[in-house]
Amino acid sequence: MAEAIVSRVLEKLSSVLEEEVSRITNVHGEVEKLASNFRAVKAVLEDAERQQMGKEKASVRDWLYKLKEVSYDIENVLDEWSTTIFKSKLEKKKVCSFIPSLSFCFNRGKLLHKTAHKILELNGRLDVIANEREKYGLKELSVEKPIRREQTTSLVNLAEVRGRVMDKERIVDILLNEGRIDVISIVGVGGIGKTTLAQVAFNNEKVESHFEKRIWVCVSDPFDVMRIAKAILTSLGENAWQNLVELEDVLKLLRDSVKDMKFLLVLDDVWTEQYERWGLLRDSLSSGSLGSKILVTTRKETVARAMGCTTLFPVEQLSEEESWLLFCQIAFLGRSNEDRENLREIGRKIAGKCKGLPLALKTVGGLMLLKKTIKEWQSVLDSEIWELEVAEEGLFRPLMFSYFDLPSHLRQCFSYCAVFPKDYVIEKDNLIGLWMAQGLLKGTQHRDMEMVGEDYFNDLSMRSFFQDFEKDEIGGIIRCKMHDIVHDFAQFLTRGECLIMEAGSSSSIEGFNESARHVMLMIPYSNDECPTRIYEAENLHTLLVDAGGDGRYNVDLLKLFDKLKCLRILKCSSERINKCPKQIGNLIHLRSLDLSKNKFLEELPEAVCDLYNLLILDITGCWKLRSLPCRIGNLINLWHLRNGFTDCVEFMPKGMEKLTCLRTLSEFVVDSGGKGVALSELGNLIHLRGELVIRGLRNVRDKREAEKAQLRNKKGLTTLTLTIGLTFLDESEVSEAFVLVLEALEPPLDLERLVIWAY
Repeated sequence: MAEAIVSRVLEKLSSVLEEEVSRITNVHGEVEKLASNFRAVKAVLEDAERQQMGKEKASVRDWLYKLKEVSYDIENVLDEWSTTIFKSKLEKKKVCSFIPSLSFCFNRGKLLHKTAHKILELNGRLDVIANEREKYGLKELSVEKPIRREQTTSLVNLAEVRGRVMDKERIVDILLNEGRIDVISIVGVGGIGKTTLAQVAFNNEKVESHFEKRIWVCVSDPFDVMRIAKAILTSLGENAWQNLVELEDVLKLLRDSVKDMKFLLVLDDVWTEQYERWGLLRDSLSSGSLGSKILVTTRKETVARAMGCTTLFPVEQLSEEESWLLFCQIAFLGRSNEDRENLREIGRKIAGKCKGLPLALKTVGGLMLLKKTIKEWQSVLDSEIWELEVAEEGLFRPLMFSYFDLPSHLRQCFSYCAVFPKDYVIEKDNLIGLWMAQGLLKGTQHRDMEMVGEDYFNDLSMRSFFQDFEKDEIGGIIRCKMHDIVHDFAQFLTRGECLIMEAGSSSSIEGFNESARHVMLMIPYSNDECPTRIYEAENLHTLLVDAGGDGRYNVDLLKLFDKLKCLRILKCSSERINKCPKQIGNLIHLRSLDLSKNKFLEELPEAVCDLYNLLILDITGCWKLRSLPCRIGNLINLWHLRNGFTDCVEFMPKGMEKLTCLRTLSEFVVDSGGKGVALSELGNLIHLRGELVIRGLRNVRDKREAEKAQLRNKKGLTTLTLTIGLTFLDESEVSEAFVLVLEALEPPLDLERLVIWAY
C-alpha cells in the first residue's frame, strides 16, 4: 500500500505549496524538497513492489516499510495543517468578514512554526530513504496502462462449477449413506475447490431433504471451540447460549440441542491438528441421530487424521481439458470465433501454468479477458512472474499477474480488503465508503467519488478478487466475499499493516504489532472487554469493531479518543455506550464515524462538529438520541448523514442547509416550535439520493415552504417516505392548505417507491 500513501502525500504537498505556506521561505524550501524526494521515490515504487515479493528480498521489504512509516507521519502533519487552517478561516468569518481575529493570526503563526519544525525532521528521514533506492538497485519501470473494458462485457458469473462431476456425486452418496455419525474430510491444496465441492453437496436437493438440519461454520484459524459451538447453536435457532459464560455449559446445551437429530455439519477451512480441541466438540455432537454427518474441508491430511475422519476425500487438480474449459469460460467471454482460434495455442499454455487449480484459472482467465491482442497474451505467457519464488507459489503467482496488471488505484483498494476476516460478508456500499474515507477514491468532472468506487468494485470483481455475490431484485451486487486464498494474498501484500483481532483470543492479541494501521476487532460474545492493546495502537487509521451476540461489550471511549488520534475510520457500536465523551474532538483526522445501534446513546457532544474532515456520520438505530449537535453546519464536507430510526430527535439544527455535499440524509424532521431548520432548506441539498424520510409534515403550514424543498429536482432519490405525524390525521385536520402542502411536495419522476404515513 506504499503507492497509495505516497500518492496522497504528494497531492497534499502540492496543495500546501499553493497556499499561504508558500510565502514563508524557510517552510517553502523544505516542502519543495519533501515533494522532490517523494517524486523520486514514487518513480521506483513499481520496481520495489515487484522485488519485495521474492523470498530473498527482505531488505526491499524493510525499505518499503520505512517509506510507509515516514509517509504516514508526513500525511498526519499535512492533515493537521489543512484542518487547522480550515478551522481558523471559519473562526475568521464568524468574527469579521474583513478583519482577521487575533486567535486566527496567533493559531496560524503557532501552527506554521510547529509544522516547519516537523517537516525539517521528516525531511531528514526521507533523505536517507530516498538515497537508499540506489543501494537496492531500484529503477523506474514503465507506467501501467489503464484497464480496457469491453463495452458489451458484464461481470463474469463464476458460480457455475466446471468439472468435478464424479467428485460431486461421490460426496453426495457418502452423505446420504445411513449408519454412524461419520466425519468426511475433503483434503486438497488451497484454491483446488474444496469449499465449492462442499457447497454443492450442502445445497443438493437430496441432501437438503435427507437431513433435519444443515449447519455451515467457517472455522479458519484458530479452532475456537466456544465460537464454533455458539455458531452451531445459532444456526439451530437456539439463543440460550447468550446467557452462558462457561464452555462446559455451552457444550452441554449443544449436546441437548442435537440429541436424536439427524444433522449435516460442514466445518470449512479447518487448520488445527490438536485432537483435544476437536474432541470437546465431537463429544457434544455424538448425541445426534445415526446417519448424521460432519463434513470437513482442510488443506492438510494431518488435520483430517487428527479429527478421526472415517472417509478421506482427496481433491485432485482439474484435468487438462477441464482446466481449459474453465479458462475459456472466462477468458473468451464475448470474443469472436476468429479471436478464439487465434488465441487458442497461447491460451492453452497459459492455462497449463495454472496447474489445474480452479481459483488460479479463474483469476488468470479474468485477467486475459481484458487482454485484446496476441502480443498482450504472449507477454503474460513470457512474464518473469511465473518464476518468482514466493509462499503459496502455486496460487500467488497467478494472483500476482492480476495484481500487477491493476493500475495503482485498484491495487490499493484491493489491499485494503485485508482488514476483513476470512469468509466475511462484505457490504459493497460500506466497502466503497471505507475506500473513500481512506482517500483511495478521487472523483472526476463527471463522476463523483462513489461512482468511481463503484467502477473500482466492478473492475476487481471482473478480475475474480471477489466472489459469492448477493444481488438485489434488479441484479445489482450488494454483498460479496473473498476466497480464502485471495484473502491470504491480500494479507501477504500488506504484511501486518491490516490485522484482524479477536477479543478473548490470546494468539490474535499477541500477534498485534505497532506497525498495524488498519484493524478489525471481532468481539463474538457478550460482555467481552475491548483488548487493552487496542488503546496502545496510537498509529491506527482504521478501527472497525464487529460485535457478535447481542452487541454488549465494554469499551473505554475516553481512553480511545485520548490515544488513537490518527484514526480516519472508527466503527464502534455497543449497547453499553450511553455517552460519547467530548474528547472525540481530538480525532481531527476522522473521515468516517459509525456509532450506529448504540440504542442507549442520548446525546452527541458538540465536539463532533469540530471534525471538519468527516465524510460519513452513521447514527442509525440510536433510538434514545434526543437531538443532533447545534453546530452540525460546520461539517460542510459531510457526504452521508445516516440518521434513520432516531425517533426521539424532534428537529434538525439550524445550519443543516450548509451541508451541500450530502448524498445521504436518512431522516429530515420538521418541528413545531421553530427550534430547527425549515423544510424549505432541503432545497439546498441538491445531491441527495437513495432513501429519504420526512417526519412531522403536519407542522408545515405553507405550501411555499414545501415547494422550496424542491423534491422534484432530487433525481437521485429512489424511495421517499412522507410521515405526517405520530398519529393519523382526522378529517378536521385535513385542511385545504395542508392538501396544497402535500401537492407541493412533488417527488422526482424517477422515484421507485412513495410511502405516505399517518394521512
